[in-house]
Amino acid sequence: MEMIGVCTDSHSSITRDEAKRLGVRVLPMPFYIGENCYLEDVSISRAEFLEKLAGGADVSTSQPSPAAVMEFWDEALAEFEQIVYIPISSGLSGSCAAAQVLALEDKYDGRVFVVDNGRVSAPQHRAVLDALELVSEGYTAAEIKEILEASRAEMAVYIGVETLTYLKKGGRISPAAAALGTVLNIKPVLKLDVGTLDTFQKCRGFGKAKKVMLEAVHQDLETRWKEYHERGEAYLLAASSASPEATEEWVREIREEFPDMEVLCDELSLGVSCHIGPGGLGIACSCRPKRP
Repeated sequence: MEMIGVCTDSHSSITRDEAKRLGVRVLPMPFYIGENCYLEDVSISRAEFLEKLAGGADVSTSQPSPAAVMEFWDEALAEFEQIVYIPISSGLSGSCAAAQVLALEDKYDGRVFVVDNGRVSAPQHRAVLDALELVSEGYTAAEIKEILEASRAEMAVYIGVETLTYLKKGGRISPAAAALGTVLNIKPVLKLDVGTLDTFQKCRGFGKAKKVMLEAVHQDLETRWKEYHERGEAYLLAASSASPEATEEWVREIREEFPDMEVLCDELSLGVSCHIGPGGLGIACSCRPKRP
């Protein structure tokens, strides 16, 4: 039996194929379309989901049941002595806090270490890669949890949305603001910073929104994460709920802006896409966690 395994949930955007390649386990997150419950990457395809979303279906996110989480952990613990579990940020979902409570039970105490480092989507994916590096470097599960959580502030995500419809449905903007924004072609850029999602800037047109996002990351790399960038320890991440063509173009634009950096690109998880809507594009920077 191996000593430490790394687990996450499907909000990390890690597909089943990549999970198999990395040797990690991914808990499919549930969501509802109408009254029907689906599991991401299991009971509905991405194409089917986006078609229903664009068609105006009533989509809502949900948390996995305690039984589902425990079954997932039990399967992992049959393979590993301990597991590091990296779920979606507690600032975005109650599933992290629920997992932290479950981890206190006798059967999981000292064996399951739940990480709350404020991540979702590509930064959560990056945190899984960071955890795997830390395992390979010989850190304990408890140390990995501590290192990842200590680096929670070393990340920011900028997301541009193509339509205000889904922010209105989620209650983040009023119907009146959504209607006015649509008339004025307003495309807000949202910012995820330390686990909370807020409006960063309102732009006229999506081209302007993309420019604002790129400029924001330039600013971050030149100021707050300058030392990480100079050491090659700042990672560029991209995410998309847009078409493959739009995603490919977005990644090309990022690479042109940052030719010295690699770009990890993910499709936004279905649970995040239902709030962002089709056509969303994002860029993030995450820094390599500091070792003690």
